[in-house]
Amino acid sequence: MKLSVKEKFGYSLGDTASHFVWDLVGFWLLIFYTDIYGLSPATAGVIMFVGSIWDAVMDPVVGIVSDRTQSRWGKFRPYLLFGSVPYAILAVLAFTTPGFGATGKFAYALITCLLLRTAYAFVNLPYSSLGAVMTDDSTERAGLNTYRFIAAYVGQFVVTGGALYLVKYLGAWGNGGVVDQAQGYQLTVALFGLLSILFFLVAFFTTKERVPAPKKQDNNVLKDFKYLFMNKAWIVLTLVGIVSFIMFAMQNAAIAYYFKYYIHNAENVQLFNILGTVALIVALPLSKPLAKRFGNRMVYIMSSVVSGIFFALIFVAGDNLPLVYVFNILAKMAYAPAVPLLWTMLADVADYGEWKFRRRTTGLCFSASVLAQKLGWAIGAAAAGWLLSATHFVANAELQSDEAMMGIRLLVSIIPGALYASCALIMYFYNIDAATMQTMKTELEQRRLNEQQ
Repeated sequence: MKLSVKEKFGYSLGDTASHFVWDLVGFWLLIFYTDIYGLSPATAGVIMFVGSIWDAVMDPVVGIVSDRTQSRWGKFRPYLLFGSVPYAILAVLAFTTPGFGATGKFAYALITCLLLRTAYAFVNLPYSSLGAVMTDDSTERAGLNTYRFIAAYVGQFVVTGGALYLVKYLGAWGNGGVVDQAQGYQLTVALFGLLSILFFLVAFFTTKERVPAPKKQDNNVLKDFKYLFMNKAWIVLTLVGIVSFIMFAMQNAAIAYYFKYYIHNAENVQLFNILGTVALIVALPLSKPLAKRFGNRMVYIMSSVVSGIFFALIFVAGDNLPLVYVFNILAKMAYAPAVPLLWTMLADVADYGEWKFRRRTTGLCFSASVLAQKLGWAIGAAAAGWLLSATHFVANAELQSDEAMMGIRLLVSIIPGALYASCALIMYFYNIDAATMQTMKTELEQRRLNEQQ
């Protein structure tokens, strides 16, 4: 099933919407908690980790519910329509600093973090699943996901390149030129939240669901989980998601500390992020032709190894900023082709489950994998906070100990580089090749035709 440029572009804006808010969480929520909100790094790490436990409950629930949703708009599109507003509101509340005592602040931060994660699950998981039912053609899915992630990284580019400037500008608004960072963060998130609502609505109105579940499939949840865990390819992608997202979260959470305390120029983090995001956007279109030539699995393996090496080399660069920027650019360019392929392969895995077990669980397949990724993200962010605490980091202290400096440097280089390179070993066991895909597609098309007769 071929998709129009309009539908691909409209769908892609849903991930721009997600990144407008979630990148603020990924890049700045930890440092917001420690340096502005007033929590200790260990306490902030606890909140991040508790959030992952909450996700372990909510994400499969969202997948199961969305798989069973029946509406005139389909299974997954209604969540874009009705979930975007709560998502934006809760994002603002999560970046709000109330005048509470220590216990009240901890409770408020924990509650708003959990509610935001819930809202994110109910809008982003159905959005991710939607791409799998817009077409059953793996090549078209690779193209669709290329559009998606170009738009996603444009969103990341806008956020990482402009958020701190907006915090500074909006923080001074109405304060006689004196910057109130708490106000700045709140208003900045409100602005991006409004844009998220708009873009989710565009995604809703420009897309269509076409791949149906088998008509004779029952609603037995235990069967859904049974066959999901019998799907070897899904297990491989889930493990890759956990490890790679530990890496992403750890580096994203630590990079602000790296520039503020090691480089001693906090604003340079914006150029670092901008250059990295541009590198991703430039290299993303290589994903589809490389996958067509070498296969999804091999492209992902090589991407993981090369990117991991360049991330690790940031440690060697030390405080040589041009070299830090170069290694980051090369790492992001090597990593970029693998980004759409992970989601393309997840859609293929959903097809594989239907072909092998005669049971389609698109929502659960995506939600359980995204849960693993968010678990990895939470572990990485929490581990960053715990490592900062273990190395005796002191928030807002101009001079940090050598131990703290080493911890910060490792968090942005050696540790994430080794983690991402290790994904190549896991991906070696992925078992859906081009021949399997062709057989699977042919037989599924015939089954669906038979069901319509």
